[in-house]
Amino acid sequence: MPKVTQEYMEARREQILDAARRCFLRDGFHSTSMQDLFAESGLSAGAVYRHFASKNEMITAIVEENMRDVLAMAHSVAKDRPSSSIGDLMADVIDIVRVKTADQNIAGLSVLAWSESLRNPLLAEQFADLMKQMRSALTDVIREHQRNGRLTRTVSAEAIAATLMCTLPGYILQLAMGDTESLEGVPDALRALWPDTAAS
Repeated sequence: MPKVTQEYMEARREQILDAARRCFLRDGFHSTSMQDLFAESGLSAGAVYRHFASKNEMITAIVEENMRDVLAMAHSVAKDRPSSSIGDLMADVIDIVRVKTADQNIAGLSVLAWSESLRNPLLAEQFADLMKQMRSALTDVIREHQRNGRLTRTVSAEAIAATLMCTLPGYILQLAMGDTESLEGVPDALRALWPDTAAS
């Protein structure tokens, strides 16, 4: 029997997740059955279950995959670009969401996942953990800005990070609803609201 490579397994996993994205966006999470996912992916039940035990695992994997680039960028800024303005950081996050929505409609999938998390405690817990990681990375950047005088110290870094995080769901919701025209200026607005005070 030929050895199954890691590349083959990863390709099958992505094939399943691509099928799940299409099904969830087309029919909704609850109306999509595992049989629908088998048919959409073109794989057998055994092949799908080798990677995912349930729809919940699929939607969690999709959410984690979508957040990975945003988290990586936030951690990179905290480590390698601590002097970048908060506006630049938030604009970069928005740009990642916009590009990934054009490619995989992560805005629509995020809204579906948020809705499902209201009735699914496990998904809600995983969502909360991802948001906590994002907030922590942003808090690290804000603390650095407070230390070097670029941001006020009259409120905590955690509170500022939580406030900035509140802008992201609003952007994602409007993007999911197709309101792209009014969102075009958002990255520039973020840079204007939170500029690099050291450069001014």
